[in-house]
Amino acid sequence: MLRALLALSFIVALPLWAAEPRELTWSEMLPADTAPAAPPAAMHDLSKLADALAAETGPAASQQALDGQLVKLPGYIVPLDVTEEGRVTEFLLVPYYGACIHVPPPPPNQIVHVKTELGVMMDNLYQPFWIEGPLRVENTSTDLAEAGYQMDASKIYPYESTEN
Repeated sequence: MLRALLALSFIVALPLWAAEPRELTWSEMLPADTAPAAPPAAMHDLSKLADALAAETGPAASQQALDGQLVKLPGYIVPLDVTEEGRVTEFLLVPYYGACIHVPPPPPNQIVHVKTELGVMMDNLYQPFWIEGPLRVENTSTDLAEAGYQMDASKIYPYESTEN
């Protein structure tokens, strides 16, 4: 009887262990009633960047359907906490390079506050990364920006497009 219960619990728990994260796009993090975003502005013309981001200013809090989901999200790392060894263990994940460093930062619904024990070496931050973990719809305020989402990253690896 005990073996049967153990076997049954293993079979029931197996899909939880093997759960694949949902590949999430930045546009899916926008509230449903948000107007379509303007085409991206050239990074050298920051005067148009504010206009391009204006369509994305809805609060992340309206995206409760994403709360608690295991997701995989691509983006760039803006460091908040760095270890003595040069590993970034707390950062903001943003959709484009240079966000939060240039003014204005993206709206909160386009920023994820990430904490991780894994860390990413500082000299690798010029490239995009995939970040995996459970996403929480929760506001965080940092010195650099307001984030509408939080995540404890379980995996961090260099970005490679999944499109052919």
